Amino acid sequence: MLFSKPFKVATYNVENLFDAVHVGTEYDEYTKKHNWTKRMVEIKLNHIAEVICDLNADILGLQEIENSHIFTLLQKRLKRVGCEYRYSAITHKKYAPIQVALLSRFPIKKQKELQVSISPLVRNILEVEVDVKGEALTLFVNHWKSKGRRGVESKRIKYAKVLQSRIDRLPHKKEYLILGDLNSNYNVHLTLDKRINDSSGKTGLGDVLHTTMNHKLVSEKQIQKAKRGVHYNTWQELPFKQRWSHKFYGNRSTLDHILLPQNMFDGRGLDYVNNSLKVFKAPYLFTKRGYINSWRYRNGKHMAKGYSDHLPIFAFFDSKPYIADRSQEISNEVVTKSIEYLYTVESVKNAILLKDAVVVLKRRNSAVVKQTPQGRGVFLYGCAKGLKEGMKYDLLVQGIASYRGLKEVTDVVKSKTKGSVSLEHLYHSLKQLRQNEVLKDIIGVYKNRNLYLDDIKIPIHFKKKSLTPPNGSKLKIDYAHLGYYKKLQLVIYSKKDFKILEY
Repeated sequence: MLFSKPFKVATYNVENLFDAVHVGTEYDEYTKKHNWTKRMVEIKLNHIAEVICDLNADILGLQEIENSHIFTLLQKRLKRVGCEYRYSAITHKKYAPIQVALLSRFPIKKQKELQVSISPLVRNILEVEVDVKGEALTLFVNHWKSKGRRGVESKRIKYAKVLQSRIDRLPHKKEYLILGDLNSNYNVHLTLDKRINDSSGKTGLGDVLHTTMNHKLVSEKQIQKAKRGVHYNTWQELPFKQRWSHKFYGNRSTLDHILLPQNMFDGRGLDYVNNSLKVFKAPYLFTKRGYINSWRYRNGKHMAKGYSDHLPIFAFFDSKPYIADRSQEISNEVVTKSIEYLYTVESVKNAILLKDAVVVLKRRNSAVVKQTPQGRGVFLYGCAKGLKEGMKYDLLVQGIASYRGLKEVTDVVKSKTKGSVSLEHLYHSLKQLRQNEVLKDIIGVYKNRNLYLDDIKIPIHFKKKSLTPPNGSKLKIDYAHLGYYKKLQLVIYSKKDFKILEY
């Protein structure tokens, strides 16, 4: 049967939808002493219902639902505002503080829970079979262990093994989707943090669910010929700068996933609608400053504002056969280049590997890196969290820009840590001034926003106005970034970077 239009499948972590009934399994923050009251519950229900209505998915996987009681209240709220879902399912893990659930406009035929035995507190995986106008579709709704609170990778591997074991037992032509918050980035095979790597680099997402082959993401071309148990990660269809549905301290991440098996591309039954993955970005889901408008909790109290710290993601499926479109396919090949190459292009289509990049200067979440003493440096703008000054790395560059003439890396991933190095040979001299170098130990006189050094005059900018010295001050600049804002200028980030010698 051909549908009149494709149907939408989505997943959404709603960030702790709790009721106001105390049963003892709640997170401490969601009790009355923290201002979690019936009023808070009503506001949270209204906000989550607003998102779900506007998202308008036909099938929706949900994470962080406390229990069946609040889930029922959510369904009633949706019905009241004209967004009814007639069919639903939820897990019932006894001691878990939160569950996973599913809303559907299609009839549910079967449901079960896949037990994950990490601890009594972790969530089970919800398995639901729905009837999509005569076609059976199984959905696995997941919420894997987070990376906080001793969330080492082996715990996510246990989730992945339970799921993959179940998939291995499915009928060969069974159509299914994997949804949910897997607490893993789509490129975790390249970016697994040393702090949580207790698995020798093996990952649940890449190695157990087989979203990678030979340490590369499974491509659309590969998935069409893949064996059972291999999965296509839909995140790779979006440009690098759009690959995120969650931010943690400014770091963008892809914790939420829609993973597809080979038979979503085989032209039979139900198929994926090519290039249909999107992140739901309604304006109200962001603050005025551009941050995700998460549920507000400040100074130990709930503030009755915000939605969730995750954004929903969605994709479309149809009874019409999948159509390959190589013109829109985004290459996920990693190419090795030097920093000099970045100055010859305005954007990146492939991830660029910068080998042996040394952090010469690190200030807050930005940094300057160089590969060789004679080579160019480049500025990492707002994306250097986790990097340390004086350390050498292999870095994956996924986004670049030019701001008022300053070349910037706007999206970078730490691929490999290679140890500490001496920086002395990487500092720049005054003989050849060029942007994105680091100058050290220079003395000059500050006057009218310029620094005078013997026969050189160069603009100087203090990131905080309060740092600006009086006119005529003799300064010793310990460290400065040679930046660019319409013209070359010295950038001073901290009061520790300079001294006033005379005034």
